[in-house]
Amino acid sequence: MKRVSMTSWIFIGMVVGIALGYFEPGIAKQLSPVSNIFLRLIKSIIAPLLFGTLVYGIAGAGSIKTMGRIGGKAILYFEIVTTLALIIGLAAVNLAQPGLGMKLEKSATETVVAQAPTSLAGILEHTFPASIIEAMAKGEVLQIVVFSFLFGAACVAAGLKAEPVVKFAGSLAEVMFMYTRYVMYLAPIGVGAAMAVTVGSKGFGVLFSLGKLILTMYVAQVVFVALVFGAVVMVVRLPVKKFIEAVREPFVIAFSTASSEAALPLALENMEKFGVPKHIVGFVIPAGYSFNLDGTTLYLSLASVFVAQAAGVQLTIWQQVVMMLTLMLTSKGVAGVPRAALVILSGTLATFQLPIEGVAVLLGIDAVMDMARTSVNVLGNCLASAVVAKWEGVEF
Repeated sequence: MKRVSMTSWIFIGMVVGIALGYFEPGIAKQLSPVSNIFLRLIKSIIAPLLFGTLVYGIAGAGSIKTMGRIGGKAILYFEIVTTLALIIGLAAVNLAQPGLGMKLEKSATETVVAQAPTSLAGILEHTFPASIIEAMAKGEVLQIVVFSFLFGAACVAAGLKAEPVVKFAGSLAEVMFMYTRYVMYLAPIGVGAAMAVTVGSKGFGVLFSLGKLILTMYVAQVVFVALVFGAVVMVVRLPVKKFIEAVREPFVIAFSTASSEAALPLALENMEKFGVPKHIVGFVIPAGYSFNLDGTTLYLSLASVFVAQAAGVQLTIWQQVVMMLTLMLTSKGVAGVPRAALVILSGTLATFQLPIEGVAVLLGIDAVMDMARTSVNVLGNCLASAVVAKWEGVEF
């Protein structure tokens, strides 16, 4: 008999979790410690894995100029793709108009987390760590990337004296990949528990009350993946079957847990196996967690106009373009903020004098929406690493 793959076990866990959440919601709600333990174990991987992979990769590249070139190509790609995501989100919400016929009601019970630094100065300041220990403890991915990049550059400049440190970083990365495999044995249980808690606490009722918005968002995400990602794969001539095999498990983990962090270790490992050099995959994917949130930016453009439609506010095309440009700036650098998409959305609504009560409406279905946007974020960052590697002359 053919051995059941980890992906299949994860799917089985998802199905069992959904069934348990639907038929036994009381029991399902009590499984949150199980899903939280799995996510905590995953988060424990991220900081040492990023540090080891990035420092060893940069030292292996042997040139700051090379890393600067890779960074420039990555940022160019990020901006092009996220702009297309915003455009598709705006097109979808204007065609489907899911907010028409709704009336926003104020809610005193639903609150949104505190505002993150959304000004350019605030984002830039937040990028640089005051303490790498604090950044690792808080899971500040972008700060860890910046520190590791500078640390790796210092290792290159130090030459032979830094060899023990570089070897340690390489060994650390390999150990953390093995650690990841051990943790992933718990993935079907962790994923099943996460799905059970979501369905048990939210129920299927939220799917029907705002079904048109959910359907619009999911269709838009599918169209974006098929058209934009599909076109990118064809243009750069990536081996489709091999790429799908590499991204399949990170995608499923991201979708089922609605956590980009949960998928990060597996995304790094699988894309390296796919053929992306260590110094590219170790830089592009973590950087993409702040600058290449394709699924989130699509959702933000769709959600902003949805709130306007629900409030009966007519936005001109020019106003929507200005809103899109605002979202392009404010969506950067807040990947580590809890409910980051809702934080950004609330700030955008306030800027354009749209009712903030729209965020309270969206909170009810945020778990369902977050699954789609998070999985597309992870898929987009895996693809970005392959594209940059291809631009650097790597053949797959």
